[in-house]
Amino acid sequence: MATVLYITAHPHDHQASYSMAVGKQFIESYRKSNPGDEIVTLNLYDLDIPHIDADVFSGWGKLRSGSAFNELSDAEKAKVGRLNEIVEQYIAADKYVFVSPMWNFSFPPVLKAYIDAICIAGKTFKYTEQGPVGLLTDKKALHIQARGGVYSEGPAAAFESGHSYLAKIMQFHGVPSFEGLFVEGMAAMPDQAQAIKEKALEQAKELAKNF
Repeated sequence: MATVLYITAHPHDHQASYSMAVGKQFIESYRKSNPGDEIVTLNLYDLDIPHIDADVFSGWGKLRSGSAFNELSDAEKAKVGRLNEIVEQYIAADKYVFVSPMWNFSFPPVLKAYIDAICIAGKTFKYTEQGPVGLLTDKKALHIQARGGVYSEGPAAAFESGHSYLAKIMQFHGVPSFEGLFVEGMAAMPDQAQAIKEKALEQAKELAKNF
């Protein structure tokens, strides 16, 4: 049995969001094809994700210096402890499905906060004499993203920095399989928006069978 983290970074639900609608289709199809797997849904907008701030840096510094966790301040304990919970949940899973819209050529800041929480040395990567090495070499990941314009090809592709950044993070973590499913062009071609959505829903169904 595999554990799937279904990670959504959108303030709207599947009725108002293209990415969430395609994500919902994917995870429902995946569940049918893999009834024994555990699917854990993480709505990042409802999740407590501490930002990496002065308390976190000071807490980490104390721990590296040999202090016990109970010697940290209350603020340090709360933030460092919560960040550890997030990364432990992440590394315990087998598969990741990220769902996000494209905002300003990237993704919502809540997803960046989550990425910061899971990029922890000794957990998802390690430092070596040859440089950093990813530790999650037995995982696989998918990013479902809706984009008003077309950014997978043509001149606009140079502006895309959300999926490409997530691809770098997956590579950094050592994840060997990372795919993208894009719902794009609805704002640029509103008369084709429904057809674009329907095509993406069908792609989600097919992709889920072998994910």
